[in-house]
Amino acid sequence: MDDDDAELRNPFPSPPSHYTKYTSHNLHLLNLLKERVPDTDLAFNQHEILKDQTDVPDWSLTQLEKPRVDWILKGDEPYYDVFGDRWFVKDKIPSLAELGGQQLYPEDPNVDRRPALQTILRSMLVTYSNLTGALLAPPPTQSSSMPPEWQKHVEWITILGQNLMAAANDLRPVQARGNLEMMMKRQLELRKDETRVIHTKCNALEARLLELRASAEDLKQSTSPVRGRYHKSFSVIREICTSQPRRSSTMGGRSQLTQLSDSVVLLDPQKIPCLWFSST
Repeated sequence: MDDDDAELRNPFPSPPSHYTKYTSHNLHLLNLLKERVPDTDLAFNQHEILKDQTDVPDWSLTQLEKPRVDWILKGDEPYYDVFGDRWFVKDKIPSLAELGGQQLYPEDPNVDRRPALQTILRSMLVTYSNLTGALLAPPPTQSSSMPPEWQKHVEWITILGQNLMAAANDLRPVQARGNLEMMMKRQLELRKDETRVIHTKCNALEARLLELRASAEDLKQSTSPVRGRYHKSFSVIREICTSQPRRSSTMGGRSQLTQLSDSVVLLDPQKIPCLWFSST
């Protein structure tokens, strides 16, 4: 029995001793037994029902059935046992009174516990002060049957400390919920800050692009008249060069070129095509 309890409490227990019973033949017999016996009939003899089968075991085949979950959930406080420990289906933190301790604060979580906890804290400070005074008192005589005074103070400090720890543990879910709320708010603030930085950068880039676009438009408008005069001057010079023969007088060519002085003055001399005028 002790070995079985130790095996159940082992964090890595061995397979149960009846795992060898789950053979294909035994599972087939269990299915036949379920088909031939109604669920309402609890008193039956499996050997008589399965007399046409071979190797019917002496132990009950109902041991091979899966655990009934409805049985676990039945009752006011459903529970199940795993590795020798009992676990309740509905997770609940037991109170100090349920654990066998002396509870000095209200058990109802909806009641404000702060006045009771402040009273416990003051009692602990007063008891600690009395304990220091009791330690300075002379020891009792050997014939005295009364326990020493300091022992009473230590026991009372232990009870007060248990109440403070139990009350703090009851607030763990509230503390966890508050920490989660603060964490989510912090993440939301960080994302808002990152989004604000991205919007600021996008606005700066958009303003810079608008400036570049405006400067390009201004440059285009300022250079368009010069380009038109360049094109007109080259067209006239080309026309003169193609219409006049090469042996025309130089003075005649010069007189026609003089008319283009206003338009050719903006031309780059290095870009003007060379004109050749032959003497008569």
